[in-house]
Amino acid sequence: MGRSRYKIYEPTHPHFVTCTILNWLPIFTRKESVDILIQSLKHLQKEENLKLYAYVFLENHIHLIVQSDDIGRSMRHFKSFTAKELLKLLQKENAETLLKQFRFYKKAHKKDRTYQIQTDGMMINKIKYIHHNPVKRGYVDEAIHWRYSSARDYEGIDGLIEVDRFW
Repeated sequence: MGRSRYKIYEPTHPHFVTCTILNWLPIFTRKESVDILIQSLKHLQKEENLKLYAYVFLENHIHLIVQSDDIGRSMRHFKSFTAKELLKLLQKENAETLLKQFRFYKKAHKKDRTYQIQTDGMMINKIKYIHHNPVKRGYVDEAIHWRYSSARDYEGIDGLIEVDRFW
């Protein structure tokens, strides 16, 4: 994931975060790569008091609504861990084409974005946006059908990661 230039004003408030893969390369197309994201978020929930309100993982980017005691630190830990683990996975699987593309695009850093959630209305809008993303892209007809999303949690169905639905 590219280098970030987060502008965090209230590090303990919920934030809408988008992380993109360098040059939008499709990394999250296999269960093993998505499992790295899940493992990292679960670790941060346990170790850094990360609260995850909503998420969606697509093939080349992710959206999160998260909160922790220090969101900047938590996101640095998340991105550092996932980048290292994803590179290990690609090397293990001899994904030479993707690894070459990463080396080529290394200097063209994509800025990730984060926005502080300031109102309940903004929180609801961002959750809807996150959940509707796979529908908008034509991957599924209904948001709850996308496995790698918290949409199921908001419909009373257990998802892949524990989600805090009350803020």
